[in-house]
Amino acid sequence: MLSSPRRPDIFLLFSLLLVILLHPVLDHGGYRRTLLGITMLLPVILASVRLSEAKGWKWLVVLLLIGAVALTAADIVSPGRAFAPTRFGLLAAFFALTVSKMFFSLKNASSVDEAHLATAISIYLLLGMLWFALYSAIEALHPGAILFTNTRTDRQSELLYFSLVTLSTVGYGDILPLQGEVRMLAALEGITGVLYVAIIVAILVGAYQRKSNSN
Repeated sequence: MLSSPRRPDIFLLFSLLLVILLHPVLDHGGYRRTLLGITMLLPVILASVRLSEAKGWKWLVVLLLIGAVALTAADIVSPGRAFAPTRFGLLAAFFALTVSKMFFSLKNASSVDEAHLATAISIYLLLGMLWFALYSAIEALHPGAILFTNTRTDRQSELLYFSLVTLSTVGYGDILPLQGEVRMLAALEGITGVLYVAIIVAILVGAYQRKSNSN
């Protein structure tokens, strides 16, 4: 059962929106790339705070957080393909863990308030970040696995944009997965986006009805 409004969930939502909005602005060379790396750590740190509330997960959360910070710092100091696959793979694992824990906490909620709505939106955005990390790891390991129709193929913000439009099933078609594995991954993201919206609406409506019946 979730308790009364959880500030970490609300702060996590704002941090995710901040990352999404600032990503294309900061995804350039020089000091802006450093700021982007620091900004990317904000939702990771806030998600760590959220996950640390679960018993038995603290050490795993600490290890993932240390790894994410260390690899991000290494990627900033020595940019290139050396640290990117491991860094994004670690972030994908971290976001997947966060999504699963937050979803089951929300699923067991007995009532709905503003914090729960923030949690639901945060989970949706974290799904986009999860697939973004997977796409980034694959592209770092296998350059050319994803086709960009513009000339800015070195910008991670293109992959974040691709993940979000795929999750929402908009699919503009300006970025195309070429490898079979990436195509299946994109298809799974679209399916996940549709199913999540349907399931979360049912969960929130059920929690609201239980709250109304108890009054």
